[in-house]
Amino acid sequence: MTTPLETGLHTEYIRKQLVQAVFAADYATAAIATPFNPTDGALSTIPVGYVPVGYTTDDGVTFTSDLSMADVTSSQSVEPTRSDVESDVLSAQFAPQETNAATLALYEGLPLAGTGALPAIGEAWTWDRAASPVNPFRRLLFIGLDYGDDGGEIYVVKFFPRARLTSKDDEQWARSTETQRPVTFNAYRDSAVGTSCRNWVDGPGWRALAPAGG
Repeated sequence: MTTPLETGLHTEYIRKQLVQAVFAADYATAAIATPFNPTDGALSTIPVGYVPVGYTTDDGVTFTSDLSMADVTSSQSVEPTRSDVESDVLSAQFAPQETNAATLALYEGLPLAGTGALPAIGEAWTWDRAASPVNPFRRLLFIGLDYGDDGGEIYVVKFFPRARLTSKDDEQWARSTETQRPVTFNAYRDSAVGTSCRNWVDGPGWRALAPAGG
């Protein structure tokens, strides 16, 4: 028998992102309109121009929201009498493990395509550290995959239409660990898309959770 305290509890709603993928594109690349097939919720093919970052450390992707409030205080109250959002900055942190065109481009400020982009894997690569660093805006697509009770895919997707590198950690060369190039990107509002971050949840497994007859 279900008690009142158990009403509304659903273990099937608890999500993990068992697999994560990060794709990066130059800002000139078309923005993502929707990552899903509207008919069945299946994940669509990743558009041309979005380059996979590949393997990342098992920390996955961390999305941080740096919220700052501006409070009004008054002598007649021990709590603020008014509080407003001063800033709310969303960032994504991840540490690529592969040495590929995407990880080098994001870390070094290189274009992902066109003039100045690195050639294919296996060809000779060379680049110079710029006297005046170039830090272009990017488009970043993050995809997390989980599975429903029926085995159907459930995707959680975030899209930063206008992202910029704001921090990078050390590139370490050592016998004991793989070479990583950890980066942090902030999301900025894109005037054409109308947001700094667009989110989706869909997939066949998600749709299977719909109430019967709904």
